[in-house]
Amino acid sequence: MQFALFYEIPVAAPWDPESEHRAYKNVLEQALAGERYGWDAFWTVEHHFLKEFSHCSNPEVLYGAVAALTERIRIGYGVRLMPGPYNHPVRTAESVAVLDLLSDGRVDFGTGRSSTRAELEGFGIDPAHTRAMWQEAIGHVVGCWTNDEYEFAGTYWQMPKRRVQPKPLQSPHPPIYGATSSEEGHRQVGSLGLGLCSFAVGVSPQEVKGKVDIYREAVRACTDPIGAFVNNRAATFTMALCAPDRQQAHATARESFEWYPKAGARHIASMTDWMIERHQDLGSYAYAADMKKVDDEGALDLLTLDYLVEANACVLGTPEDCVKTCRLYEEAGIDLLLCLVNPYKIPHESVMQTIELMGKEVIPEFR
Repeated sequence: MQFALFYEIPVAAPWDPESEHRAYKNVLEQALAGERYGWDAFWTVEHHFLKEFSHCSNPEVLYGAVAALTERIRIGYGVRLMPGPYNHPVRTAESVAVLDLLSDGRVDFGTGRSSTRAELEGFGIDPAHTRAMWQEAIGHVVGCWTNDEYEFAGTYWQMPKRRVQPKPLQSPHPPIYGATSSEEGHRQVGSLGLGLCSFAVGVSPQEVKGKVDIYREAVRACTDPIGAFVNNRAATFTMALCAPDRQQAHATARESFEWYPKAGARHIASMTDWMIERHQDLGSYAYAADMKKVDDEGALDLLTLDYLVEANACVLGTPEDCVKTCRLYEEAGIDLLLCLVNPYKIPHESVMQTIELMGKEVIPEFR
């Protein structure tokens, strides 16, 4: 199993004029530490309009900075939002290709459709079409990468024949991943021959395994991948904090590890009322109603640090503790563990300590 640093770029309130500046500078320092201590990859999100939870609306600039400062660590889109007007497929193909060239072929291309009211409504996107837009956009991106000239006339995008350049360094193109939370989404990602990004924060490795098994069955049956090859690697993400002392680790993590999964669930649950207001069936966002029901019943408030630790739903504690939990993710069939090392208010110094301790004492156990 490999390990990636994973970032939302949270900026907790109250803010000052330097808050976002500090946050990005800290992430660059942490990425360099990840390279130094043997982490395999650096991934970050694309989010818009989500205060505190994420201030990472243009991750490509960050990727370029990381690429320029590092030589080995892979750089992952976690994820690129594919529906229009978030990102046009041609602009996506161009941007990923440039990053792949500048990084000497170190890009992993994660893709997603978005699942919050704030973002979709803000960009005027009909939620009923996001899954179809996501799939169509991936096909256009692959076509731009693998043809000298390319044209398309899809449901959502059209382009006369043009030469789209540059081409990525990795041939035929970087590995492509699809992000999902629902069982239906895991099945679709596998059927398309994409690598899996299973977003399951606050969920036990045993529950992750159930969804990974759904993905594995679908990807094994895939004979016509949407990309130029089948990528059968499975990734999931979890919160991670490692310290020399277990009590210290728990004390540092408690507020942030309890805040983050609740905030994330409520952002997704926001889809429910919005689609009802639009007189739309939830369709492929049915899981948002499940999250809203859990929240309305007060069950989200039961998502305490003690519960997360008991369920092994976070990587937390001493290096020995972290190794034990990571083994469970490995046994669940995970190839790449995306470690969210800075949720909400985790101090920079604690993040740096996690990166070093896991690099020295946890990651080598999986080599």
